[in-house]
Amino acid sequence: MAGVLDSVNQRTQLVGQNRLELLLFKLGGIQRYGINVFKVREVLQCPPLTVLPKLNGAIRGVAYVRGQAISIIDMNLATGGRAIDDIENRFIIVTEYNRSVQGFLVGSVERIININWEDILPPPAGSSRYSYLTAVTEVDNSLVEVLDVEKILDEIAPVNTEVTEQITIENMENKKILVADDSSVARKQIQRTLTALGLECDLAKNGKEALQMLQEVSKTQPVFEKYALMISDVEMPEMDGYTLTSEIKNHPDMKDLYIILHTSLSGIFNQAMVEKVGANDFIAKFNPDELAIAVQKVINC
Repeated sequence: MAGVLDSVNQRTQLVGQNRLELLLFKLGGIQRYGINVFKVREVLQCPPLTVLPKLNGAIRGVAYVRGQAISIIDMNLATGGRAIDDIENRFIIVTEYNRSVQGFLVGSVERIININWEDILPPPAGSSRYSYLTAVTEVDNSLVEVLDVEKILDEIAPVNTEVTEQITIENMENKKILVADDSSVARKQIQRTLTALGLECDLAKNGKEALQMLQEVSKTQPVFEKYALMISDVEMPEMDGYTLTSEIKNHPDMKDLYIILHTSLSGIFNQAMVEKVGANDFIAKFNPDELAIAVQKVINC
């Protein structure tokens, strides 16, 4: 376990290379799951938990980690399974998502793997088993599932998607906004914000799909004539947001498209990487007012 902890602390981001590192873990059975190492602050044996009244059923309690009280979410309960037992001998993965820190209670933690986003695929459609997944991949001839953490967190503590600022949008001229995000919850959050502003959007489930949509548009017109801007997640199967941005900025008929990277990689995000790939702006998920103001700034300029 010490080796895993050391690796988590020593890893650097692999952004811009369409690669990532996954920390593999199990919940209770033999199924393996993965989480982006870039989201992980540390891995600890589960400390004593304080149970508070009126907590969501998936929250097993609150732990005090390095002077901070964080909620501990039982990942098996949160995805429809049984509560993880013997928790004093289990582990928590302390993560940062969407401007908040939380701990995920898991059964065991294995190792870190380095993998290409092209080898991470969208989950099969049509099965309720996969409703909490954003992606799947294969490691050592077995399936690894990547959980939709944004969906889990939204079910436990729903995010406010109301735009409270007085935002006025002008000069759309029948243009749309392209949204690329692998999380169905994140896509709906963004869409509700844009709809509240009177804006229309096209949705893509990952970077590869977004690029294909833009390539099709570019056959007949510069993409900025159809899309006022693109809002893209960073972590997406098949093609991440950095690679998508680089592809767009290197294409003569796409390079003028304004790109906002919109990611749950808050707090530990490398602004230099955003500039390197040519993105125009970066916003940490999810604040509807900040997103609305950023969109307004682009459209009304």
